[in-house]
Amino acid sequence: MDKKNMKGWLYLLPAIFFLGFFMVYPLIDVFIYSFEEGFNFVSQSHHGIGTYNFRYVLRDPYFMQALKNTFILVIITVPVSTGIALLISVGLSSIKAVRNLFQTVYFLPYVTNTLAVGLVFMILFKKTPYSDGLVNLLINWFGGESVDFIDGPYWAKMFVLCFYTVWIVMPFKILILTSALASVNPEYYKAAQVDGTSKSRTFFKITLPMISPTVFYLLITGFIGAFKSYSDSVALFGTDLNQAGMNTIVGYVYDMLYGDSGGYPSYASAAAVILFVIILTITCINLMIRKKHVHIQ
Repeated sequence: MDKKNMKGWLYLLPAIFFLGFFMVYPLIDVFIYSFEEGFNFVSQSHHGIGTYNFRYVLRDPYFMQALKNTFILVIITVPVSTGIALLISVGLSSIKAVRNLFQTVYFLPYVTNTLAVGLVFMILFKKTPYSDGLVNLLINWFGGESVDFIDGPYWAKMFVLCFYTVWIVMPFKILILTSALASVNPEYYKAAQVDGTSKSRTFFKITLPMISPTVFYLLITGFIGAFKSYSDSVALFGTDLNQAGMNTIVGYVYDMLYGDSGGYPSYASAAAVILFVIILTITCINLMIRKKHVHIQ
């Protein structure tokens, strides 16, 4: 190994150490825990090796509810937030005079504390002895009946959770997409204008293909982030998410470790491994789709 390679490895050594110690080692540890049956956290002992932990988790109604909630959240929020962010970004790109101002305004929710935003949403949607909430006032104004979005039916709670999640993640996507739109070569648009191409065709044939790597990046990170969602549910429905029926897979893992029914690292590890497999599968599918639909510049 020559001096240049040696110097490069020395520069990388701190990063490799931290990644190995804080990511690779815990991941291996989780896989080991997930197969240890009857693990005792105090004595650090177990009575067997097998797949019982996975079978228990997959039969647990709380986990199945968390799995259902997580998938609904992913399926709705990722495409909706990305689509709305793309529309807003295109609009911002067309008003260059105040684009920076609007970028700042749209980015504010992203730098605001998640729990603080959750409290605002509770004020908007939660029914109290004094008020049915601002949203219900609007519903009543249009002749509808009040709905308890926080403690009421499942569909109402899921609507608030999806709305809240879209609100939280959209500012970052707007910022990234606006930057991507600004990087598209204007010569393409000039050529399209000379040919008399309509704006819609220009968007689908020039703009969207040129920013498709960025859109793909946001979809991948969006799927991963939505699958790891937990704080959003806590901000809206409190810490007893199983009682509210609004737990997520990450919330289930946390409950198995530290909640009222906690102290079961083997079950938590099995649930974490299942989540890892789901995210890995979705990511691999997206990577296969990328080869056909993403424009590589």
